[in-house]
Amino acid sequence: MEVSYLEFISSALNLPLYYVRGNHDTHYEPGHPGGVDLHLKIREFKGLALAGLQGSPYYNGKNIQHTEAEMSTFCLRLLPRLVVRRHTHGHGLDYLVTHSPPRGIHDRPDKTHQGFASFLWFMRLGQPRYLIHGHIDIWDNRESRMTKYYETLVININPKRLLIPDKDDKNE
Repeated sequence: MEVSYLEFISSALNLPLYYVRGNHDTHYEPGHPGGVDLHLKIREFKGLALAGLQGSPYYNGKNIQHTEAEMSTFCLRLLPRLVVRRHTHGHGLDYLVTHSPPRGIHDRPDKTHQGFASFLWFMRLGQPRYLIHGHIDIWDNRESRMTKYYETLVININPKRLLIPDKDDKNE
C-alpha cells in the first residue's frame, strides 16, 4: 500500500495509524508512514491491546519474507508478554495484526500465499480475540473472510474491511 495513502487516511480520520509491513512494503522509511509499526510490539489504543507480526512466507529472497522458523521465533518473542498481560489485564491481546494468514485459514496452496503454521499454535496459546490479516485478496463474496479458530476470530481484511470492536464477529 502506498505510504501517502496510509498517511492521508490517518490524517483525514484524525486517528493513529497502526500497521505491519507486508512483502511489497519495502519502501517504508522511519517515520513514513506516520504511525506505529506493530511488528513485535504491543500497544494500547482506547483500552484495546494490539500487536503485530509482519511479512509473508519466504518465496523469492526479497525483503519482509520469513521462513516458518523465523516466524516461529517472532511468535515466541511475543508470547511471554501476552501471558503476562493475561495475568495483569485479564486477557492477552485484543487484535493480532499480521500480513499473512494462518496456515489453512484463508490462505492459498502456492508458496507465496501460504499461511504461517506458527500462527496456529500462537493463537491456541496466546488467545488473541482477533487475528486480522491481509495478503490474500478476496473478491468473491461467497468466500469466507471470517473463521473462528479456538478462541480467536480470524478476519481477512482484503481488499477492504471496516472493523468495529466487539461487533466484528457479527459483521460478516
